[in-house]
Amino acid sequence: MALKFTVGGRIAKPVSEVFEAVVDPDRLSQYFTTGGAKGRLETGAVVTRDFHDFPGAFPVHVVEVEKDRRIVLQWDAGEGAAEADASGSRRTTVAMTFEPLGEDRTLVRISEYGWSETPEGLKASCGNCEGWTGMLCAMKVWLEHGIKLRQGFYK
Repeated sequence: MALKFTVGGRIAKPVSEVFEAVVDPDRLSQYFTTGGAKGRLETGAVVTRDFHDFPGAFPVHVVEVEKDRRIVLQWDAGEGAAEADASGSRRTTVAMTFEPLGEDRTLVRISEYGWSETPEGLKASCGNCEGWTGMLCAMKVWLEHGIKLRQGFYK
């Protein structure tokens, strides 16, 4: 059984605003990357993300960005990833989709896959599923109500 998950949620904002909240590092740092984000998500870029609950900035490889529709990322999954790439890195793939639901609502879905079918892979996939669910919740309350849900949560 392949280790893969998809989480999703609806946000009461236009798709362009929700998409920008993910690709713009300053906006992402307002509600999610508690240690900061550097670099805008653009196809081919390598950006960094940092979290107080997972200290140490790490690289995120941007595979594809389709404005207001889709983002595909890869990042190091350590020993939890199924196979190493040409550089020896073990990465999982994250795919985000943004679907407009009328003019002022957006459905966001986030899938991640690529872990090995081992106890380490299972643990890593469950942890990332929790993290992406938290990201969606934090993005929703920040965009809709200006609340920084993660502020002080981990530190």
